[in-house]
Amino acid sequence: MSLPHRIRALPFLVVCLTSSAAAQSAADRVATGDSLSRLLSPAEALREYELAVALDSSSSLARWKASGASIDVAKQLTSDHDRARRDRLYAVAQRHAEAAIALDSLDADAHFMLAQALGRLSLTKSGKARVRYGRRIYDEAARALALDSTHDGAHHVLGAWHAEVERLSGLTRTFAKLFLGGGFLGRADWDSATAHLEQAVQLRPEYVFHRLELAQIYLDRRRDAAAQDQLERILTLPNTDVLDWANKEEAMRLLSRLRERQSRR
Repeated sequence: MSLPHRIRALPFLVVCLTSSAAAQSAADRVATGDSLSRLLSPAEALREYELAVALDSSSSLARWKASGASIDVAKQLTSDHDRARRDRLYAVAQRHAEAAIALDSLDADAHFMLAQALGRLSLTKSGKARVRYGRRIYDEAARALALDSTHDGAHHVLGAWHAEVERLSGLTRTFAKLFLGGGFLGRADWDSATAHLEQAVQLRPEYVFHRLELAQIYLDRRRDAAAQDQLERILTLPNTDVLDWANKEEAMRLLSRLRERQSRR
């Protein structure tokens, strides 16, 4: 190659090398974020994932992992003083998940993260907005399952959706259908709630929150023995989520109440 051609090729080579280095660095950041997530350090993991996004904005993986870490940070902020920061983090989680879907619409994890972010964000909204969020939550979780039928998180979201709608009073559901555009709520049923949560537990039996949600559904359906089995199993599991300490406290509370009820029979 002549000298002029070499000189002209240099910018192209620099761009290629820089892109390769950036992609590798982004992968390293994601790997570090994963390690921190396993250590239940979501704030530190979020920083790593967002650095990965800054290095490689085309990474759907980095985007949906940043979404998940944002949710894990936000859901620990329970005081009124932290409300604004919590809501901002849920909005950040939504944006990351939507960006991940825009980059790869066939990524089940991206759709699941959006469903999860919307679910958390909906709790901060008015009744009418929550009905609208409910439709999107259902659609995104269903899309995740259509892409990956073994996605335990998507099964959990759909099961919880069915259960939450079934827990609404008849008057509330009728009002939502008539005035809030909530006609889709009619598809909710307890059998679907149970089936989805049972599948989530089967797919990831060590995850405390799956079992807690399933136990609550069993209690709603007066299946006390099945609920007790789930609650007792929860107390033997390791913590794998930042809220597992609280989930286990709730399991102990429900178990105590259940045993008290049984003793009165």
